[in-house]
Amino acid sequence: MRRRLGVRVLQGVLATFAAATFAFICIQLAPGDPATSLGEGVPESVRASRRALYGYNDPVLTQYVRWLGAVVQGDLGWSSAQQRPAAAVVMQALPNSVLLVLPAVALAFVAGSALGTWQAVRARSAGDHVTSTLVFVLYALPEFWVALLLLLLFSGIWRVFPSGGMVSDWYPYLSPGKQLADRLHHWALPCVVVALFDAAAIARFQRDSMREALTQPFVRTAWSNGLPAWRVYRRAWRVALLPVVTVLGLLLPLNLLGVIFVEQVFAWPGMGLTLFNAINARDYDVVSACVIVGGGVIALAALFTDVLRFAADPRLQPHSETSGVLPPSARAA
Repeated sequence: MRRRLGVRVLQGVLATFAAATFAFICIQLAPGDPATSLGEGVPESVRASRRALYGYNDPVLTQYVRWLGAVVQGDLGWSSAQQRPAAAVVMQALPNSVLLVLPAVALAFVAGSALGTWQAVRARSAGDHVTSTLVFVLYALPEFWVALLLLLLFSGIWRVFPSGGMVSDWYPYLSPGKQLADRLHHWALPCVVVALFDAAAIARFQRDSMREALTQPFVRTAWSNGLPAWRVYRRAWRVALLPVVTVLGLLLPLNLLGVIFVEQVFAWPGMGLTLFNAINARDYDVVSACVIVGGGVIALAALFTDVLRFAADPRLQPHSETSGVLPPSARAA
């Protein structure tokens, strides 16, 4: 286990470096630069001085070597758009994304795992066909379209939730209890949108994995021994959970930078919205900082996934009821 975690750390460092380098090259190839994005009416002399100040006139290789040397020393650069360290910009947005994504993934795991297990137990029934169709349709819908639809319904027509932001304008003047309620009120709708799509993905994996687990010899042995149904399904669910745990470990880091449209629709100041604004402003250092932090989070998520799989894998639990008899999917996992 320690060796596997060490390999994961090395892979995470290399993957983060490769992703950050790729992002640096791509944004350099895009037309314009941070001086170009200053807007109309700015004198050309001001643009030229901005380029000279930040070294945008230097060759790309020179800029890359300078950026790489700073990153190695822990300096993620300077935000030309916000005039503050890029690390400060990213670290201000990261907690907001975690606050949105982490509960959403947890909610999606509970809902998707329960739905997928229910579908597998009642495979080929009318309820399975209906829910599978609904899950497939939801999974295929554009995320921003669902976000806009729910925003229109629950904020525009029924006015149940606020239209966007993290807090209300009068938030500083509220008591601590009402401040918490105000945050939850703003958080609920975007969290549900993120959880819906993640739950659809988890349900599809859980259904297929659970159906395969229910056909394995240890399940037939359990039925023949007269075990209660809930114990049989618990054994099968634990084995079927292994592929789902891998998906769960990937959803969290992918959502941190992947919910750009949801954060835009609900004006949620997270990593996705920060990255989108930085790309529009040609804020090179903030874009690179977002990719580096995102890569680091993905590496940590890979470690967390390995730990979860170690805890859930019956092969590694000597006193497990399912040890020694596993389906092909679990052996492959």
